[in-house]
Amino acid sequence: MIGETRPRKRAVIIGGSLGGLFAGNMLQQAGWEVDIFERSARDLDSRGGGIVLQPEVVELIRRSGIERNWDDLGVRSSHRVVYRPDGSLEHRQYAPQVQTSWSLIYSLMRSTISDIHYHKNHVLTDVAFPDSHHVTALFEGGAKVTGDLLIGADGNGSFVRKLLWSDTPEYAGYIAWRGLVPENDMPALAREQLHGDFAFASNEGSHILGYLVPGADNDLRPGHRFYNWVWYRVVDDVQREAIMTGTDGVARSYSVPEGLLAARWKAHLKEEAQRLLPPGFRDIVQATKEPFAQAIRDLAVDKMVKGRVILLGDAAAIPRPHTAASTSKAAANALALGDALKAWPDDTDKALAEWEGEQLFRGKYLRQMGMSMGNRLLFGSA
Repeated sequence: MIGETRPRKRAVIIGGSLGGLFAGNMLQQAGWEVDIFERSARDLDSRGGGIVLQPEVVELIRRSGIERNWDDLGVRSSHRVVYRPDGSLEHRQYAPQVQTSWSLIYSLMRSTISDIHYHKNHVLTDVAFPDSHHVTALFEGGAKVTGDLLIGADGNGSFVRKLLWSDTPEYAGYIAWRGLVPENDMPALAREQLHGDFAFASNEGSHILGYLVPGADNDLRPGHRFYNWVWYRVVDDVQREAIMTGTDGVARSYSVPEGLLAARWKAHLKEEAQRLLPPGFRDIVQATKEPFAQAIRDLAVDKMVKGRVILLGDAAAIPRPHTAASTSKAAANALALGDALKAWPDDTDKALAEWEGEQLFRGKYLRQMGMSMGNRLLFGSA
């Protein structure tokens, strides 16, 4: 009938990190009712390190109604520099870019989702299909939530993927050690060689990079920022499993958070830095109080849509960090999903079918590019 209001469709989003927040924002913009369910009992704004800011993320922030320019979103670097193992400068190139932090982007996006639609401490246990147009999420404690669409945006170790897909990530043969050092605590030589640039250094089975990012509480003021470093090291499966077992005794599959790395591995990291890194990077690694680690894994599913369940972000495809594309890919997935649902407001299945193809291609392309980059940097092969 003329003037009749179409009932709002509802999305159930599993995962309250960046992918889930990106999707939630874009579906809100498309007129959907959105509820986000995060397994953690607390906000996530203390997690993660640096991110190279990409256009897709800036566009999504803009569409979410947040007015920020690039320089308000991170720290600008002007040059890329490469050091030899002995500390001598191998290459310097003008290449301006902006580095931000996971925390800053999370805080911005979280501010756009009402607390009544962001549900902490909800652990998914199963998914059910009451009919061909609806899907129900079942949680620990007995809660059930039904919607027109369920989005698995629950990251690298996605439980939604484990429930409904057979695809599993594969270990790439190396890990990333990571750390943050307050800008004013940078050792003198590290500050002289690394401060203000996007720096790199390689050695056998070793590749490190570093740059400035926003500091505590997303502070962008000089002197209040962090130096963020990422050090890739070839590690066999036995050693990887030992590293991934934190001080709490929990054996994790792919990451040890800040503050849980065992003392033996902190000592190991300092010894390795002394042996393999140029002096500036050696000093910054050794000055890091709470390093953390993640295993590098590869994944790109063959289907992102199964009925009214979809995978988005790292749940669907895990590009290696060398691509600097994990966050931007999640943003691109969410932007395209919002556009598709706006274009076909009365046919969700058509919208998902139109959305899936390009996103599958993006994930597979980035997976292959990341594998090529990582294998060349760490193993000397394409």
